[in-house]
Amino acid sequence: MINFNTTKKDTELITKIAQRAVKINPDYDYMDASMDVTAVHLNDCKLRLSDLLEADDFNFAHDIFGIRRHIDRATGKLTNCFLPRFSR
Repeated sequence: MINFNTTKKDTELITKIAQRAVKINPDYDYMDASMDVTAVHLNDCKLRLSDLLEADDFNFAHDIFGIRRHIDRATGKLTNCFLPRFSR
C-alpha cells in the first residue's frame, strides 16, 4: 500500500509544486500531480521539495514530467532508472 502521509510542511510544498506543474501543462491534472510527487517522495525517492519548487522551468519540468512518465502508480516507485535531479 502506498504511503501518502506527509508532514504539514511537505503538504504545503507539494501543493505549490502541483499548482506550478498544472500551470506549465494544463493537461496534467492537479490531483495526479500532487499524488505522483507525494507517492515518489514517501515511497521511493526522497525529493528536495523546496529546491524543486524553486527550480528553473527546465529542471522543474524534467523532474515533474519525468516522475509522471516513470511512476508506477501501484507502488509509488520510479521505473526505467529515472532519477529526479532534485532527489536527496
